[in-house]
Amino acid sequence: MALDPIMIEALAPVAAIFGVTGLIGWVTTTWLKVKNGYPLENSWGKPMYPNGGGEAMERIRLLSQENAQLRAELGSIKDRMAVLERIATDKPSMLAAEIEELRTMKLN
Repeated sequence: MALDPIMIEALAPVAAIFGVTGLIGWVTTTWLKVKNGYPLENSWGKPMYPNGGGEAMERIRLLSQENAQLRAELGSIKDRMAVLERIATDKPSMLAAEIEELRTMKLN
């Protein structure tokens, strides 16, 4: 049973739609894997990790140290901001009393 040319003309758009849909799905899946940090897979389904070597590990270590330093700095900035917010929202008479109390503590 041979395919009729009319049948081929009727099925060609459907086949093209399936092909384009599959391609878009593959690209989207790959993009989502890369975006979310999942490893890509080779043709056998095994995960492929980028080969960065020692240079990449050193870079990750330096970035981790910098991240820790920035987190510590952010913590001290948050503490200072809390003090400034308290100063700005307290009543002026309470603020003046606290300043005077600190002055007297320094003198003693």
